[in-house]
Amino acid sequence: MRFRHPDGSTVHLAYCTNVHPAENLDGVLAQLRDHCEPVRRRLGRDRLGIGLWLARDAARALIADPAAVRALRAELDRCGLEVVTLNGFPYRGFGDQVVKHRVYRPDWTEPARLEHTTDLVRLLAALLPDDVTEGSVSTLPLAWRTGFDAHRAETAHGALTTLAGRLGALRELTGRSVRIGLEPEPGCAVETTADAVRALTARGAPPREWVGVCLDTCHLATVFEEPDQALDGLASAGVPIVKAQLSTALHADDPHEPAVREALAAFAEPRFLHQTRTRAPDGTVLGTDDLDRALAADGPLPATGPWRAHFHMPLHAAPESPLTSTLPVLRATLARLVGGPAPLTHHLEVETYTWQALPPALRPRTRAQLADGIAAELGLARDLLTDLGLKELP
Repeated sequence: MRFRHPDGSTVHLAYCTNVHPAENLDGVLAQLRDHCEPVRRRLGRDRLGIGLWLARDAARALIADPAAVRALRAELDRCGLEVVTLNGFPYRGFGDQVVKHRVYRPDWTEPARLEHTTDLVRLLAALLPDDVTEGSVSTLPLAWRTGFDAHRAETAHGALTTLAGRLGALRELTGRSVRIGLEPEPGCAVETTADAVRALTARGAPPREWVGVCLDTCHLATVFEEPDQALDGLASAGVPIVKAQLSTALHADDPHEPAVREALAAFAEPRFLHQTRTRAPDGTVLGTDDLDRALAADGPLPATGPWRAHFHMPLHAAPESPLTSTLPVLRATLARLVGGPAPLTHHLEVETYTWQALPPALRPRTRAQLADGIAAELGLARDLLTDLGLKELP
């Protein structure tokens, strides 16, 4: 979906296809037909943006076969879909029964991450619509924090600098620019926007012309960052927002109450990591790496303050009381991102990959129900954008 900002520029809204995990090219093509096209039809649009997720094997198959790239682009056109951004965070296995910490490997200290991301940017340059010259790829925030020392940071910066050189060469060759956004996430080497500023302004950091941040509003809320402060910090440091992911976290005001803990326990599931944070009265943010650990009898979090868990909730459907979502944080962030005189980013992506990890009573049981839910999320995002003065384009 495209929107005209009052400054005359185009803002793109997509939804991320990592909610429909596929490991190979046939699976990606099936996604387009079975999921993405039905969502477009529910919205009554001739064209729908998707943030495509290409697992390692799918990306390699495309790189090895230019005819397959042409066929993918033709299928996108046939389905009324367009791609200006890729989600390059998960490498493979995002549909496995247990993902947890594996989503952070390979990280930016490992050659496989550089090569996979290089493949992705080359593919995106070939998939961009004819009237679009700028694309974006989101990626993991360097690495999981454990063992990430100065030597590994230097290695990661070197890999990203190598990638930046390849991005510059790609622009010279194709006339199309693709930028990379590190996605701050709880528990990672880059957990907050302040961490991103330090990482991207340090000695040896990659050039910010090519490498910035992907701002995920669920992650921002989970670690209790204030949107204005976070965005001001990025702007003052000259760190660009390459793309933003529109998502909400799980919020509990009174985690000491048995009913609240019981409600939270329904979201503690074995597939994804649900980092949980609380903010102490003095402003200190305390955390643990998964929701089940937070709920344990000997859990490390105090039960006296609000908790937020990294569980991407459907934008339009906050959980029932006594829980809620961090939709107000999304609203405030979006107002800063695109509500001013000029957009701070032109790429927005709804990323609720957790539909099938929701408690059974909230989980879609059919493809049609999932398509209904995704369309409702995009409808809410569309309304937020038009309320900020953007005009939806055909």
